[in-house]
Amino acid sequence: MAKKKAAASTKNKGNRVIRYFREVRAEVSKIVWPSRAATINLTLIVLGVTTAMSIGLGVIDWVFSKLFTLII
Repeated sequence: MAKKKAAASTKNKGNRVIRYFREVRAEVSKIVWPSRAATINLTLIVLGVTTAMSIGLGVIDWVFSKLFTLII
């Protein structure tokens, strides 16, 4: 009886793994990937915003460092 339970639990574990990968495959097939043009546009937006924020924070840092230099 113990051998039957052990064999059944091993079989269920195998079934769970197989079911998991089948479900993953089904979900991945539902993904709608962006077009090349959309990917390039979004990448340029991210790079532009990152550059603008870097410049803005750099200017703010420079201004505060000059103010603290005047205070000290």
